[in-house]
Amino acid sequence: MSPRRLVLVRHGQTSSNVINSLDSKPPGPPLTEEGRRQASAVAQVLSSEPVVAVYASVAVRAMQTAAAIAAVHGLAVEILEGVQEVYVGELDSRNDDEALRTFFAVFDSWTAGGDLDIPMPGGESASQVLCRYLGAVRVISERHPDGTVVLVSHGAAIRLASFALADNIASDLAGTHLLANAATVVLETDLGAPTGWRCLEWGGIALS
Repeated sequence: MSPRRLVLVRHGQTSSNVINSLDSKPPGPPLTEEGRRQASAVAQVLSSEPVVAVYASVAVRAMQTAAAIAAVHGLAVEILEGVQEVYVGELDSRNDDEALRTFFAVFDSWTAGGDLDIPMPGGESASQVLCRYLGAVRVISERHPDGTVVLVSHGAAIRLASFALADNIASDLAGTHLLANAATVVLETDLGAPTGWRCLEWGGIALS
């Protein structure tokens, strides 16, 4: 039996990422050519892992990234509700300075301030995101008691959920260390931790 690991993968690049647009409504745009290259690259990085399942959010970009990973392991991609990006409401599809400042200010209030009930303007609060996302993680945990599970999701949602799941992630890391396209956060079950999980790696940074 292998330790149960949950590898959270941010999807590859899309046209929205190129222009720094806040794109939160599925199904969203597909991967760019660079995004497909990134998906292939992360698939190779994970090729030696004992992957037993590959999940993706309902967004096209997540499904396409997951397909590259699943193919390496001879698996099918399983679509999972609840792990889509944080819905940013009135900020959606915007990339102006005001929208980006508002997004980061609200996100910082979640991770640094601990106020999970503040919503994005016209969008979701952290409490709402965590309710759906952590519920999906529980489903994965019940289905797969061992091995490594890959979940392809979205940057803000991954940062928020990981911060809630693993108590060895500092608030400044979750709040300010953005995940690049196709970056990974690696979580492992730890029954000695208050949350039952610890983070081994955050976007290439090893954590203790």
